[in-house]
Amino acid sequence: MKIVETVAALEVERRARGAAATGFVPTLGALHAGHVSLLRRAKAENERAWASIFVNPAQFDDPGDLARYPRTLDADLAMLEDAGCDLVFLPRPEEIYRDEYRYRVTENALSLELEGASRPGHFDGVLTVVLKLLLLVRPERAYFGEKDFQQLRLVEGLVDAFFLDTRIVRCPTVREPDGLAMSSRNRRLAPADRARAPALHRVLAASVAARQSGRETEAALAREGFDVDYVADRDGRRLAAVRLGGVRLIDNVG
Repeated sequence: MKIVETVAALEVERRARGAAATGFVPTLGALHAGHVSLLRRAKAENERAWASIFVNPAQFDDPGDLARYPRTLDADLAMLEDAGCDLVFLPRPEEIYRDEYRYRVTENALSLELEGASRPGHFDGVLTVVLKLLLLVRPERAYFGEKDFQQLRLVEGLVDAFFLDTRIVRCPTVREPDGLAMSSRNRRLAPADRARAPALHRVLAASVAARQSGRETEAALAREGFDVDYVADRDGRRLAAVRLGGVRLIDNVG
């Protein structure tokens, strides 16, 4: 597995791969089995599987949240190598933001609601870095999990709006045995909150099965001890964001 840290080195590797089909998995690090599933699918469906690890400062609206984000680089690299990753792009912020983030991508509808309403500027940072990475890597396919469903829809729209050749591949949410969607944030949950967290998925799934309203679902989540940010229906899915012990959790069910 090759590790490259600069745009110039990545360009050399991209040209050297020739016409080999490449699957790409962009990440923020702090990897878990969900990320590994994306990489393994990329490996199975392409001649090359590439990934990136970049804790993108532009998508953190709270500096404290950025500072607390787990950095587990050695473990991340070991997981990627074990999953068959061929190359990891590991840039510094100054490599990605040579313009000091003066130029950015802004979407003016979906990005302003739900997660966007709670985290101003978050999706500008996400879309800007995804566009940069896709232009640098130029993969045939890029793999995104359905847990971050709003982000997934925005990335799909980005690719369509800017006529990119990459196909965005939707991948099912990977869950813990108790139903909690895998997330890097889960490791910040206190033990008692971690035991309570699976109720988020359980309540969402039950509400869809029972055809409950969003308000009914919010009330059910509150009874489970969650501080509810939103429950909303989009594109045939019910999405929710809650806080538990100060940790923000999101999930969705179809």
